[in-house]
Amino acid sequence: MMQVNCISDRCAPPPVPFSDLATGGRPGGIAPCKRARTSRLRCPLSPRTLAHMKTTTRPMAAAITLALATGGHAYADDPAAAAAAAALQTITIHSSRSPLDPNLPTTSVGKTQEELRQQQNIFNPEDALRNLPSMTIRKRYSGDRNALVGGRSFSTTQAPRALVSMDGYLLSNFLGRFDAPRWNMLAPEEISRVDVLYGPFSALYPGNAIGTTIAITTSRPTAFSGALRVAMQDQAFDQYGLSGHYRNYQASALIGDRLASGLWYKLMLNHQDATSQPMGYASASANAAGVFTAPPGPAATPVSGVVYDTGPFGTRRAIFGANGGAIDHTRQDTAKAAFGYDFSPTLGAEGFIAWWQNNSVTRNQTFLRDAAGAAVWSGRVSDGANVFVLPAAGFAPYRRDEHHAQAGLTLKSRHRSGWNGSVSASSYRILDDVQRNAGSADPLAANGGPGSAVVRDGTGFRSLDAQASYTPSAGDWTGGAHALTFGMHGDDYRLKQRSLTTPDWRQAGGAESQYLGGRTRTLALYAQDAWRFAPRWHATFGLRGEAWQASDGVQRAQGAAAQNYPRRREQAWSPKLSLNWEAGADTTLRLSAGRGTRFATVAELFQGSAVGSSIVVNDPALKPERANALELMAEQRYALGSLRASLFQDDVRNTIWSQLNLNVFPNVTNVQNVDRVRTRGVELVGQVDRLGIHGLSAEANIAFSKSTILENRDHPPSVGKNWSRVPRVRSAATLLYAPADSWSAAATYRYSGAQFNEINNSDTNTDVYGAVSRVSQLDVRLLLKPVKGTELALGIDNLNNNRAFQLHPYPGRTLFAEVRYAF
Repeated sequence: MMQVNCISDRCAPPPVPFSDLATGGRPGGIAPCKRARTSRLRCPLSPRTLAHMKTTTRPMAAAITLALATGGHAYADDPAAAAAAAALQTITIHSSRSPLDPNLPTTSVGKTQEELRQQQNIFNPEDALRNLPSMTIRKRYSGDRNALVGGRSFSTTQAPRALVSMDGYLLSNFLGRFDAPRWNMLAPEEISRVDVLYGPFSALYPGNAIGTTIAITTSRPTAFSGALRVAMQDQAFDQYGLSGHYRNYQASALIGDRLASGLWYKLMLNHQDATSQPMGYASASANAAGVFTAPPGPAATPVSGVVYDTGPFGTRRAIFGANGGAIDHTRQDTAKAAFGYDFSPTLGAEGFIAWWQNNSVTRNQTFLRDAAGAAVWSGRVSDGANVFVLPAAGFAPYRRDEHHAQAGLTLKSRHRSGWNGSVSASSYRILDDVQRNAGSADPLAANGGPGSAVVRDGTGFRSLDAQASYTPSAGDWTGGAHALTFGMHGDDYRLKQRSLTTPDWRQAGGAESQYLGGRTRTLALYAQDAWRFAPRWHATFGLRGEAWQASDGVQRAQGAAAQNYPRRREQAWSPKLSLNWEAGADTTLRLSAGRGTRFATVAELFQGSAVGSSIVVNDPALKPERANALELMAEQRYALGSLRASLFQDDVRNTIWSQLNLNVFPNVTNVQNVDRVRTRGVELVGQVDRLGIHGLSAEANIAFSKSTILENRDHPPSVGKNWSRVPRVRSAATLLYAPADSWSAAATYRYSGAQFNEINNSDTNTDVYGAVSRVSQLDVRLLLKPVKGTELALGIDNLNNNRAFQLHPYPGRTLFAEVRYAF
């Protein structure tokens, strides 16, 4: 007889080997168990899985029933049953559920490697998130180092409200105000699944989880195996008459093994070469009467090529060309080694070390031509109707070179019940980071000349976590059992930034014009209890206490006395409560309430600067954000799918906000507190595993929300207005046709409504460059598996060539091709 064990989500499932990723992490091609949603149905099999298993031997049915009834781990607790099972040939179906706490009192969604590869064209790791509920990924172009996350109640410019981790190690980068998570520390084919958690309802996560928590789980080898992948893109883009094709490619290699000694390792190399569409444009806006004014000066050079449109504020606007380092050519490399060792079946250690480099060269393109047809980049110009003054550095390029490193180490036990413990430490360091800014426009800049440089060498962060947890055995869950978690967290962020005045902008040597730096530290203690006090009920209680301090804050400008900021300390208590009722075998209701406290980052406090075309005004006295959140969730599961509805409210005091003003040159960003912002909404998520045609399935999500500024003493005109960059409607729907294991086809339609960038909602013309527009895009993908281990994919992102903006333009229609081989 053949025995099938289904590993429940209460046990930490063995990670998916990347040798199996060609079948979506399915050993032998068997579909993974669906994520368990109740304590009764630990690991229900989908109709697609059952259809596959009907083609196997009939005696498997009794074994499957036994495995489901025991929750997949009864043999671990019953030696007699284990001995009886020894005579059976066993196939283990590995659950691909992320090894998160199964008692998390929060709504979550997830995607497996198989689902992602069937449904989406993934060039960079952050692409895996773009179709999940209430998510915005501001990826402006492939290779973008500024791919920020937006959620239910926060915008993509509020990066510290999104907590991103890889195998439990922090990827979120809270060093710079708009620094995105360090997606570069993993490759797309490493991802075995992604999970997204909403709201500050778990005590296990810090205050940065008041918005969204993203947990990425990577693959682990179970034998000698590897994978090779090459992906290519071709984007057609046309804006203001400047059209072109922008091409990208990426190549990756993985290899790993698990030895009989208990040691395993994985090595990863990734290289990408990408070129963006134009990211910004030099412009001038007319006054309220529609008149362009220019200061008196010498005679203007007659030019052609000025393009006129209407800007975000409804005023007439003149566009002169793509500027500000508009077209970014980036070459990036990542090298990573992951490793682990099992000291015993219940005790192991694992870690990783990763290195990433980026070499970025930008260029600009003027639209203006003089009478002889020569390009005009600066000076006083006239198109016969209006006179404009173009700054000398308006079309200045820049270059950036970066080398970053990250390392982490974890020691943990893996008992299926009883007590477990873990200790984890990680460090992220910017080895060197130099941005060199020209002081003149492109043609002259190529020959050198004065400029500036920004150096961030030595900036970085460290974290340390220790956790102990108690899990009752399977038979104890009905007797009022408690699942307990206790932990400690500490982190340290250090910012060092020097600005230099350079005689030759191509070199990073020169006199220091500004230095700024600072440090923040947080120490947290937390406890959480998941109590099953009745057969269909359980409650989760949590409390997190945090002590935060900021120190060593300094700004020093050439020729001026240093500004030293005093040390600051804050403390916060964040209680959590969740009540869960299994109203039926297929119905779950949950009410969650929680408070979260997000402290200001070291950059928000101290990173005031004047660099190139940007000025930032920081605030060392920022108050911490305090969020009070509520969610009522109902989920109904059917034989062919599921439906979830969530009502949510986030009420945030002292929201930390960075307001960017693009209508002045240089651009100015002010960091400030907004007294109170409240978001209310409803989120619907559904899936259908079979739509009447063999292999046809669908999933969809839609969220309606209203985010309102209730109090703002610093800017009263904003009270009652909509919060920035949170759309009223956000949705995605995917239709998948997979009639056989050898091929599949998918189409996804993604939509988000119009948004405001200004907190006084004065930017009413939203579907233009410089605004935050609607998004209405269709992506398609065809995946072929001609032979074992080989995948070919063809796709088109933004098939309808929708023109969309988050201040910067989003990509146009993009062709995608991918070849992958796993062994």
